[in-house]
Amino acid sequence: MKNYFSSDFRLGVLGGGQLGRMLLSETQKFDIYTVILDASNEAPCAQICNEFHQGDLLDFDTVYTFGKQVDLLTIEIENVNIDALEKLALEGLPIYPKPSNIRIIQNKARQKQFYTDHGIPTAQFSHYAYKEELKHSYENSIIDFPFVWKAARFGYDGNGVKIVRNYEDLESLPDVECITEKLIPFKNELAVIVARNEDGKTKTYPVVEMEFHPEANQVEYVICPARIDESVSEKARDIALKVANAFDFIGLLAVEMFQTHEDEILVNEVAPRTHNSGHYSIEASYTSQFEQHIRSILNLPLGNTNSKAAGIMVNLVGKEGHTGEVLYENMQDVLKMDGVTPHIYGKKITKPFRKMGHVTVVNKDIQKARAIAQKVKETINVISK
Repeated sequence: MKNYFSSDFRLGVLGGGQLGRMLLSETQKFDIYTVILDASNEAPCAQICNEFHQGDLLDFDTVYTFGKQVDLLTIEIENVNIDALEKLALEGLPIYPKPSNIRIIQNKARQKQFYTDHGIPTAQFSHYAYKEELKHSYENSIIDFPFVWKAARFGYDGNGVKIVRNYEDLESLPDVECITEKLIPFKNELAVIVARNEDGKTKTYPVVEMEFHPEANQVEYVICPARIDESVSEKARDIALKVANAFDFIGLLAVEMFQTHEDEILVNEVAPRTHNSGHYSIEASYTSQFEQHIRSILNLPLGNTNSKAAGIMVNLVGKEGHTGEVLYENMQDVLKMDGVTPHIYGKKITKPFRKMGHVTVVNKDIQKARAIAQKVKETINVISK
């Protein structure tokens, strides 16, 4: 086995945001030399990685040149130049997740077609190259309101997703490639993180339940374990494994799902990386998702995914009406609470609904943990100075 620890091995990471920052705590634990590429020299990883390169993740030459300087390449964001990754892979650079997987996942239309082709349950969808095509479909009664509209590319944290209820909503959509989905009435939004290494060994984390902010369409709370029947939990983990195996995936795959009122599981979308739905694992699991990502891409034995206790993650986002230098108000009060750990992402400027950090609440009792999480949410204010 290759020596990754305290050696001359260089791990390259495309993206230097908060996911990269939390990954670095694990590479530092293992003394793995980490090289980061990000567009901003103020990226959360910039000051704490071994080596930082500033550059555009969507530029072919930048990504290709960066890849030539590392021994293995991974990502913390999927919006990267795939052509450069495919050339590097052809030249022998190990890249996990595989460029072919990222190419499918970074386009929601391709991603949905992949599920259909592999018999993976998902909501019915239609694919449109531009807005006129979508309007034509409505005018000819091919689709009807309400429906969910998703931009095929570059959506994140509630951006690029809208519920279209009337013609005015339709008119206000941007003119981009998109998909539409039937609006599914569902009981719960769930997620399962799957780790899979090069040997094909797999581990799934417990099913988590996600509670969303009604306006921002962002996750407010991630609750582990999900408060669902064991039979539904087993079904969700089985489907998540089926998705990872269909991709022949290597790395960490977050599978987001809907639980319908009939207890069917439908795959919504996936992220080929560490994910917001796994942040609770830093405190609550035997192996955090970030350590597991390292283990999976380096083909090391996968760690124990069981939880030590119930865990709830609270997202800290910028308060509405505040843009500017960040101030975390009432942090002292939160630090007095038992089982509460804040994580601040190192972003100096706050904006409304911008992800600035998260707080993990760990407790043996899931209901107590949820009550403390609510108190945390009501106490901390992410405002500008």
